Amino acid sequence: MTDAAITARLFLLTQGSAARFRRRACPVIPRMESTQVMMRRLRSASLLLCVALLSGGAASSADAPTVHMDVAYAADHQAQRLDAYLAKSDRPVPAMLYIHGGGWRAGSKNRLPGWLTSAVNEGWLSVISVEYRFTDVAPHPAQVNDCVRAMQFVRSRAQQWNIDTNRIGVTGGSAGAHLSLWLALHDDTADPLSSDPVQRQSSRAACAVSFAGPTDWSLLAEIEHKHPAYRQLLGYEPGTPALEMSSAAKADVSPISFVTKDDPPILLVHGDNDVIVPVRHASKLHEHLQAAGGNAELFVVKGANHAVAGAGGNVSQRAVGFVRRHLKTDQDDNQ
Repeated sequence: MTDAAITARLFLLTQGSAARFRRRACPVIPRMESTQVMMRRLRSASLLLCVALLSGGAASSADAPTVHMDVAYAADHQAQRLDAYLAKSDRPVPAMLYIHGGGWRAGSKNRLPGWLTSAVNEGWLSVISVEYRFTDVAPHPAQVNDCVRAMQFVRSRAQQWNIDTNRIGVTGGSAGAHLSLWLALHDDTADPLSSDPVQRQSSRAACAVSFAGPTDWSLLAEIEHKHPAYRQLLGYEPGTPALEMSSAAKADVSPISFVTKDDPPILLVHGDNDVIVPVRHASKLHEHLQAAGGNAELFVVKGANHAVAGAGGNVSQRAVGFVRRHLKTDQDDNQ
């Protein structure tokens, strides 16, 4: 059985035990060498475990999404790959780029949130899961550059993948939320005169959903941020005083720096008990977006910590409703 067939069948069993199994089957890898290298080496073993789980499934292949695994969107590094989970539809459908978290230094594109897998199975949304270079390979702006390139690449494949280029959003959690917001708020990087057809594509998102994303590195000087990833992202050693870090670098890595009145709709989901990314990151960006005249929603989950994306059904329902509204989907999209 091919990787695509295995993964397509996995999508049809994402509810309940299948989703939990996949999370257990894809742990964060101890980095004795590059995390991304080791994740790729273990991918085949993980797929074999999925075969064992799926052997009793009775899903119809006609209803399964089309899946393309490990598609290269650039050629600079082996991490520049994406997986495309394409909903079955007789007309172009909207899509969401999913950018995983992990402190810009770990994690995997192989794990998707349940609300996204359900949307693909229901036929109203395609999902593109993006891998990117980690900070043990290169510091900022490598990560944002990869995500920009991935968005442009998806648009270059839109006709082939049956995606509506005007309805592509972006979402992620933690580090992935930061990259999602940076991509959504930054100016379009399209170069219509480029010899590279991918670079001629727009990098703009139609909407963005952030789960516990960092937004403003100036807050490192105001609120305690113990996690070393904030500094490692900019090439600094853990513990470097915030005031000794480059102001220009902190501004460039901060999504809040790029707020303008023409930004796409933004949903900020954050727990008020998050000690890794303080909720002030969300509330401050929300204030700036509103002041600029943007379309922004702030959903603070009482008592939730950094794992706010898994805080309960209301969180997923809020995200699904937001995406449906702003990507202009309707109940007929899955028919």
